[in-house]
Formats: sequence, structure tokens, C-alpha cells
Amino acid sequence: MTTEQRISLDDLEGSASRRRRERVIRLAFTAAALLAIVISAAIVLSLLGDTITFLRGIQLTDLLADVWQPRSGDYGLAAILSGTLVIAVIAMIVATPLGLGAAIYLAEYASPRVRSWLKPIIEILATIPSVVLGFFALTVLSPALVQPLCGNSLPFTLVSAGIAVGILITPLVASISEDALYAVPQNLREASYGLGATKRTTSIRVVMPAAVSGIVASLIVAFSRAIGETMIVAIAAGGVGGAVFSLNPCLPGQTMTGAMTVIAIGSDAVGGGVAFNSLFFVGLLLFVMTLALNTISEVFVRRMRKGY
Repeated sequence: MTTEQRISLDDLEGSASRRRRERVIRLAFTAAALLAIVISAAIVLSLLGDTITFLRGIQLTDLLADVWQPRSGDYGLAAILSGTLVIAVIAMIVATPLGLGAAIYLAEYASPRVRSWLKPIIEILATIPSVVLGFFALTVLSPALVQPLCGNSLPFTLVSAGIAVGILITPLVASISEDALYAVPQNLREASYGLGATKRTTSIRVVMPAAVSGIVASLIVAFSRAIGETMIVAIAAGGVGGAVFSLNPCLPGQTMTGAMTVIAIGSDAVGGGVAFNSLFFVGLLLFVMTLALNTISEVFVRRMRKGY
């Protein structure tokens, strides 16, 4: 090979115009990532000042009470935390079997043709406005299902709101879990079939453990979405004026987002005051909870991810 035919490192780097385009794209992606961090920091800072004002305006022991009713000076966090967790748990009870069942069918049993049109239909459910599901829970689920089961005639209950939120987050569980299951290498399935395993055994004992990181991540993301839902709980859960600590799903209640909605659209939003500042305190607390769940999800996925 002559000197003119030898390939240098500069030749392997590609043309100068190509390198310039790569640098521009890298800078654009870096700017997008930094902008997301800046926006998150700005949200926290916007909440922090009024949160401090709120905490200075009350006794910290007031947060340990069982009643949340800002207009009366009651700021018991247990009342809205219990409502939030009850609705989120009910939603996960509804969404987990439905979402995972749909994901397993799409990834393991459905033909490519069926999967191509069924998956978009499931994902369309996520586009249904939450206000529509709220009225569905209030006018259909509550009188037809919840009231007979609970043995009362209350139109507003935590369980009806929880079921509606579960319907809302089912497509989220199904979509993310299906992507994780579908990404499992085909040779694992073939090895299982070669050992005489059935389709069901392969799906449950081989494919799902291999995709467990993605499945758990989908459940944590869905749980975060359930905690942050607003319109459904504002319409169907009740507790417009306030809430009392209770874990009974057959009774009305209020969530953290519902409490923020009541304060934001009520007379407390005019002129500020301690009641209005509590909106920022609850918002910051909700932000921290969501951030913690997302962080746990990321840590779990990194630890459980395996190379196949």
C-alpha cells in the first residue's frame, strides 16, 4: 500500500460538514436537557417562597391534625394524604391486571396484524379527557356499581374516583409493559419452547422475569400519574369543602390535587393569606413525592436491568 492510499485518523472522522452537524445536534440535545432541569428548578423555587410563608403562619403541630379545611384554619395533612393514597391504590388494583394482561397478550399471543391495530386502540384510551372519566365515575360507576357494593347512596366516593383513575392509567401500564416484554430476545422464548415449556409457562416464567425492570417502572410511573390526577378526583371523590382522615373508600374524601383545586378556584385565591399559601405547600409536597417515585423507578430499573 502506497503512502497516498493509507487511511489516517482524520479520514475516519468523516467530512468537516458532517462533524459540524453532529456538534450542532449534540448542543441542541444538551440545551434541551439543561432546559428541563432549569424548568424543574424554577418550579421548585416558585413554590418554595410561599411554602415557607405558609409554614411560618401556622403551628407545625397543625399538620398532624385529622382535618383538612383551610377556610377554618385546619391543615391536617393526614386527611388529604389518606385520600390520595386510597385512590392511588384502588387505581393500581384496577390498572395492574388490566394493563399487564393487555401487555402480555400483545407481546406474546397477538399476531403482528392484530398487534398493529389493537395497540393504538389501547393507547387511544389515554387520550380520553380526565373530566370525561370523572363524569363517567359520577353518573355511571357510582350509581351502578359502587353504591350497591358499599350499601349507601352517596354519589361521591373514593372508590368510584379510584376506579376511574385506574381506567385512565391502564393504557400507561399496558404500553410501557408491552414495550418491555416485546424487547425480550426471541432466543429466550425459543430456548424455553425447546425445553418443553408451554406458551403460558414461557410468558410467565421466562419473559416476564426478563422484563421485570420495565414492568415495575411502568407500575411506578402509573402510580405517580394516579397521585397527580386532578379532574377525576375533583368531580367524583367529593370533599369540596375539606376532608377528615379516613381510609374507608366508600366515603367521600379529598386528595392533594383536589385540595389544590378547591383553593385555587375558591375565594381563598383572592388576596392571598395562609389558606392560599397552603396551595404552594401541597404543590411542593406533591412535587417531592412524584420526584421520589421517579427516582426510585430509575434506581430499580438500573439495578434490575440484565443483558440478554
